[in-house]
Amino acid sequence: MTVPPNAFLTDWSYGSGWKCEHGYRQNGDACDPVVLPPNAYISAASGDRWLCDRGYRQVGETCTMITVPQNGYLTGSTSGLGWTCDRGYRATNGVCVAIAVPVNAYLAFTTSNSGWECDRGYIEADGRCDAVEAPANGYVSGRSYRDGWECDCGYRKSEAARVAIALPENAHLDFSGNDWDCNQPYRKGQNVCVLGRP
Repeated sequence: MTVPPNAFLTDWSYGSGWKCEHGYRQNGDACDPVVLPPNAYISAASGDRWLCDRGYRQVGETCTMITVPQNGYLTGSTSGLGWTCDRGYRATNGVCVAIAVPVNAYLAFTTSNSGWECDRGYIEADGRCDAVEAPANGYVSGRSYRDGWECDCGYRKSEAARVAIALPENAHLDFSGNDWDCNQPYRKGQNVCVLGRP
C-alpha cells in the first residue's frame, strides 16, 4: 500500500487504508492542502475543510464581513443575519430601530409582535395600553389579553352583564367558581342534575 505525502495509515478495514493529515483533503490518491481564504480557519472537527472567523460568513469560496448595525451585536450564528438587535430595538430593513413603548407598558422579555407588553391592570388596544375596568362582581385578572378581567366566584360573564350562577338542585360551584357541576351520583342534563348513567 502506498501512503501519499501528508497522510497516515489507519486501522480501518475499508477504504484506502490511509487518511489525510489535518489541513489536507483527499483528492484521488493524493492529499492536497486546504486553501484558506482570508478570515477563515481549518475546521477542528473535520480537519479537511474551512470555516469563517467569527464576524464573517461564507459567500461562495470567500468569507465576507457581517455588517452589524448600530444597537446590534453578533450572534455567532452562521445562518440568518448573523446579528441581532440589543434589547429595546428590533431589526427593520437591516437596521436596529428603537421600540416605542407606550405609557403603562414595558419592554417584553420574550419576543412579541410589538416588543412590549402592558402593565398589570392595563390591556393593549390599538398600540396603547388602556386601563382595565372590571365591572361589579368582577376583578382585574392581570392578563393582558381579552378584556383583562374575570368574574368573582359565583358569577359568570354574559353578553349583557355579569350574572349570578343559578345552582340547580344537587349541584355545586365547580373549581373555577364560574360554572357548576352536579353532586355525585348526579350528572348534568340540560340545566338540571339528574340521576343515571351518562
